[in-house]
Amino acid sequence: MGKKIKIISWNVNGIRAQVGKDFFGTVKRLNPDILCIQETKAQPETMPAIPKELDGYNLYLNSAVQKGYSGTAVLSRIRPLNHTINIGKAEHDQEGRVITLEFDGFFLVNVYVPNSGQDLKRLSYRKEWDQQLVNYLKKLNAKKPVIFTGDLNVAHEPIDLARPEENYNKTAGYTQTEIDGFKNFLGMGFIDTYRMIHGNRVQYTYWSMRFRAREKNLGWRIDYFLVNEKLVHKVKDAFIHDEVMGSDHCPVGIEIAE
Repeated sequence: MGKKIKIISWNVNGIRAQVGKDFFGTVKRLNPDILCIQETKAQPETMPAIPKELDGYNLYLNSAVQKGYSGTAVLSRIRPLNHTINIGKAEHDQEGRVITLEFDGFFLVNVYVPNSGQDLKRLSYRKEWDQQLVNYLKKLNAKKPVIFTGDLNVAHEPIDLARPEENYNKTAGYTQTEIDGFKNFLGMGFIDTYRMIHGNRVQYTYWSMRFRAREKNLGWRIDYFLVNEKLVHKVKDAFIHDEVMGSDHCPVGIEIAE
């Protein structure tokens, strides 16, 4: 049986707060080869040091200009050929939202997509951001296949959130504009790995901190692994670790054949 690579993605809602909730212990238990993190809310000087028991990982970091906001990171046991940050558009590159690692057979893109905000105040910006991300991914895909992961801040289908009718076109993350943006990724040949493996299973990755939403499982599936169709045959598993607490999101992941 060939070796598998386990890749996990997790919006931690503040890495320093998460460290106080046994973050490194959780990483050890999940044992990913690569961990993509969103919403670090940390600068290089405030990013927690990797403890000795996890010293096999290399850290790649993209911090927002604004301290304590947004930000992405990757912990990887596999050394990439190259890594870059951002998507090359100055107006979109202030918030530390993208890290790309190049490996032999694929690009891995870790993304924290902007939230459209309260009263959808940022929806037009979000639409523009999604389109620029499509353009960026197209350029990468022309070179080698892409695995694209992160908090994409959109529930794609009614099955992906607990209360679709109440939220449609009223709440950030479930407007037609955002859904269309997600469909553009699928139109490029990306496959939603969780749906590919699990069909119509209902499982969520995010719960509001209010109204005891997690306790009631009033959730949303807004964290994804999308893979280029050329890599689909390598995907051996896709999973959601909704038992893992600490953040308002839980880890999601895939296993791929090396």
